[in-house]
This record gives sequence, structure tokens and C-alpha cells, in this order.
Amino acid sequence: SFPFLIRLFPSLLNKFVYLNFLSFPFFVDFRRPELLVNNTISLYLTTEPGITVGIWHTVPSSRGAEAQGKDQRWYEEALADAHPVIIYLHGNGGTR
Repeated sequence: SFPFLIRLFPSLLNKFVYLNFLSFPFFVDFRRPELLVNNTISLYLTTEPGITVGIWHTVPSSRGAEAQGKDQRWYEEALADAHPVIIYLHGNGGTR
């Protein structure tokens, strides 16, 4: 019956393949990454009108002591220094 349901509702296949309706781990607020990962804040970039992308900015552990208690401005300035930036694209799972 599963192939028949997929034939009738092709969008179900995307849901089961990508599982983008699940947020794992459960009951975690991904808008507050500082509770999950050290030296991390959540930022939002507007790429074009009506489209906002959420990102996490994590500084390396070598700058961890320096990052303690800093605000968003400090993290934005850290992006502008000479250190390399690694961009990790996690896919379309709906969470970071």
C-alpha cells in the first residue's frame, strides 16, 4: 500500500526521504545555540526582500575565553578579522 500512497501523494516521498518535519534532538530551542554549543550565537541575514536565513556563528575554542560574555557586535567584528571562515551548509532539515 505504501507505493500506492506515494503514487497518489508524491509530496509524501519528500517528507519521508528528507524528514524535514522532524526537529532532532526533540524539545531543543535552536534559536539559542549558546545553550548547546560554546562560543556560539544565532544571527539572521536578509538575502533578498522577504528571505531571511538563520545562521550560527561559532568562534574557535582558541578564542573561547575571549568570547565569554560578548554581545552580537563582538561576534560580527570577529567575522571581519584575518581568521578564515568555514561555512557549513546543513541541508534542508529545518534546523541548524
